[in-house]
Amino acid sequence: MSSPRGESAAVAGPVKGGPRRGRVRGRGRTGARRGVPLPLLLPALVGLVFLILPLLALLIRAPWRSLPDQLTSHEVWQALQLSLLCATAATAVSLVVGVPLAWLLARVEFRGRGLVRALVTLPLVLPPVVGGVALLMALGRNGVVGKWLDDWFGVTLPFTTAGVIVAEAFVAMPFLVISVEGTLRAADPRYEEAAATLGASRFTAFRRVTLPLIAPGVAAGAVLAWARALGEFGATITFAGNFPGRTQTMPLAVYLALQSDPAAAISLSLVLLAVSVAVLAGLRDRWMTTS
Repeated sequence: MSSPRGESAAVAGPVKGGPRRGRVRGRGRTGARRGVPLPLLLPALVGLVFLILPLLALLIRAPWRSLPDQLTSHEVWQALQLSLLCATAATAVSLVVGVPLAWLLARVEFRGRGLVRALVTLPLVLPPVVGGVALLMALGRNGVVGKWLDDWFGVTLPFTTAGVIVAEAFVAMPFLVISVEGTLRAADPRYEEAAATLGASRFTAFRRVTLPLIAPGVAAGAVLAWARALGEFGATITFAGNFPGRTQTMPLAVYLALQSDPAAAISLSLVLLAVSVAVLAGLRDRWMTTS
């Protein structure tokens, strides 16, 4: 028969050993952090310098004295207002059609879903100029769909402000779809099933249950899409052209100023850099935390 003291020792043994093993693991992690292999450290530092140096050079060469005058010029404010308007409109379009598309890819099993997902994400890797040419072939005056839009409704998209919105939505929507689809896959579908058992339709369950659950993912995707739309250049200049006050957004104004006034191009670039930093700061909980 075992004594109570023996049982106490048997119980206390694992308890004493547990923290000891935890401390060993902790020392292992600390040692791994201190002992960084030189073949990994040097390329890592080169990569860090490679990414940071151009941004530092932009700040060093910025014309800080003349910056207020350049940023308050009529042309700059015109391009900035147009950029903000078009990026916001493109994000709204992406939300209206992108969130249902993400839900379809995440919640509905159908044949060819992998192919559809690949086509949706294709604009992420497609060169923007190619995207602009594709939009011209589809929505231009002689395009596959644009011809009918012009003949039946008198709607012409190329080289208009609406064309800028279309081009920006084309390249920005995949960011929203990917973000929302990932959030939907992480959300527990049993909440939707519980709502269905209570008599809610699938759309009501999505509107009342799913959408509030995935709201942070939708917001993050919308911010990413907005930032991508704001910085779009290739598809915009190919599909909508570069007309001041109508299609000339901030990236196009930077490109045009770089040919004649590099100081103005740097000033405009600083505005876009500040917007990018603000977006990154807004997404700090998603992109700047470690587990």
